[in-house]
Amino acid sequence: MKIIGTGSELPRKIVTNDMLSEFLDTSDAWIYPRTGIRQRHVISDERLEDLAISAAKKALDNAGMKAEDLDFIICSNVVNEYITPSLSCIIQGGIGATCPCLDINCACAGFIYALDIAETHYKAGKVKNVLIVCAEEPSRMTSWKDRSVCVLFGDGAGAAVLSEGDNIKGVKLSAASATDKLYQIRSLEPTPYITKEEQDIPLQMKGQDVFKFAVKASSGDIKYLLDELGMNAGDIDHYLLHQANKRIIRSIEEFLGQPEEKFPTNVETHGNSSSASCPILLDECNRKGLLKKGDMIAMSAFGAGFISGAAIMEW
Repeated sequence: MKIIGTGSELPRKIVTNDMLSEFLDTSDAWIYPRTGIRQRHVISDERLEDLAISAAKKALDNAGMKAEDLDFIICSNVVNEYITPSLSCIIQGGIGATCPCLDINCACAGFIYALDIAETHYKAGKVKNVLIVCAEEPSRMTSWKDRSVCVLFGDGAGAAVLSEGDNIKGVKLSAASATDKLYQIRSLEPTPYITKEEQDIPLQMKGQDVFKFAVKASSGDIKYLLDELGMNAGDIDHYLLHQANKRIIRSIEEFLGQPEEKFPTNVETHGNSSSASCPILLDECNRKGLLKKGDMIAMSAFGAGFISGAAIMEW
């Protein structure tokens, strides 16, 4: 398949590091050197599904495609206000599509996993046109009293339309179960028969463990694909990586031995928007005219689980 259109949408509310210091024992001088983040967008009066629908419509418009032409919708989402129905079904109705739709929860690696699902369905002859939407509100998963976690995240939605082609050269998916390093637990509705203790636990993260896994997994996934395709790191024009932390991005950059200009970032202004970060970055690069026909792009992401993935494609 090939990506023929992109779109994204961010909440209106911007929260700077200085604003966080008003109610947290933190500061821009502490946050920025450790994360590369200056500000983030967070949901206030919007609904996540509205951001998702807007991003989807922008991607369809960018692709010159109508919603009724879609054969499949894949939505990556970790948490939103709806337990059911799925967010993909809500998006389907919001854009006026009639095709089958599917939600996945692959944490921050969701866009890569969605690409693999789309490519698999395409190769099986089941679909021609696929919409991928990654919509996330991690600001609703964290405790805003935990200065080590809440400063990292921002909300948003990114989308991509894929159609017929052979521009996706390879996808690599990986997993290594380590559920105690990054997790959130929420209690379910009680029943008369529940005797076990249950509790709501906001997002917990062991930062150093996540950092080490992220660098190793993303670097390894990209290197695996380069070797499989008979390419070297210098053959890639743009590395679009999950925008979790600028220090992680720089470490992957050093491992690959490639110049900083090949690694565009928006973590400074968006923070970590989970699976939405890759398609949002892709859309921004697309609309800025940074991506030229024939450019080779490597995308990589990692998330809770731990899971990770990478994809190499031609623009």
